Amino acid sequence: MTAGDLMTPNPVTASPQASFAEVWELMRDLEIRHVPVVEDGVLEGMLSDRDLARLDMSRMVAFEGADVFRQELATPIVKVMNPDVIAIEPETDLDEIIELLIEHKVGALPVVRLGSREVVGIVSYIDVLRAIRDGLDEAGQG
Repeated sequence: MTAGDLMTPNPVTASPQASFAEVWELMRDLEIRHVPVVEDGVLEGMLSDRDLARLDMSRMVAFEGADVFRQELATPIVKVMNPDVIAIEPETDLDEIIELLIEHKVGALPVVRLGSREVVGIVSYIDVLRAIRDGLDEAGQG
């Protein structure tokens, strides 16, 4: 099984200039935890719910005021995204995907077209668990 078999094709992406608030709302509305950051079709970074959790809203509103909170929400995600993204290609094997998720302690890997870094999909740990579950079911062990 490969990334191409597991991936969610054409994932939701965000521009590096999108605001923290825009992407936060997008992730909440779509119930997703990872968003590839793309500019001109090319992978530039990754934003996760962990990146968004860095904004301590209650502390900010209580101690720094609503104006500071509004400024933080307007921050472009390029300032909080992870630019060092581990990406995979559609041909990447399931074993390698699992190793990368574990080794780098990430919840998802963007799938990019060979040589171009154009995002064509995303594979999350949930996709991997589903594939393993389905394999167990097929083997009669589920």
